[in-house]
Amino acid sequence: MKCPKCGYTDEVPVEQKQPINISENGLSLVKSFEGKHYEGYLCPAGKWTIGYGHTGETLGQPSPKGMRISDADIDNLLKKDMTSFEKTVLRSVTVPLKQHQFDALVSLAFNIGAGNFATSTLLKKLNAKDYGGAAEQFLVWNKITNPQTKKKEVSNGLVRRRQAERHMFLTGELKVQF
Repeated sequence: MKCPKCGYTDEVPVEQKQPINISENGLSLVKSFEGKHYEGYLCPAGKWTIGYGHTGETLGQPSPKGMRISDADIDNLLKKDMTSFEKTVLRSVTVPLKQHQFDALVSLAFNIGAGNFATSTLLKKLNAKDYGGAAEQFLVWNKITNPQTKKKEVSNGLVRRRQAERHMFLTGELKVQF
């Protein structure tokens, strides 16, 4: 169906194949918001992070705390992380997607986690073929849990990231300045 306001259409041509891998445009979106970090650091949500937003086990260590890694390590971690979240999106979404929609969803799932993605209202709306409603749900995911207060707080960085993901989902355009 075509939106009379913005011209967005959720119609997928029959000959178009379902995307299974994030594109270079999608990777650029992830990289622009995650930044490239050679040393482990505490992100604003209080998680040890390295590379392009990698958390958790890193090169055989339980966390990237105190680590320093190479460009090759960073690229390998990103590839491994994207493969995992591509699978999350493929397992969860039951409707046809265009490449740019898939890219935006992988970026979101990578940032909010597979569990949050799988139970999100965004996914429910999307699987009900409410592409416009799903697009608006990107904007909901703009909070972090403050590690000190344990309370949810709006993050300006997440506000911008969600606007960029929503924009990519709707238009296919990579735009990171909002």
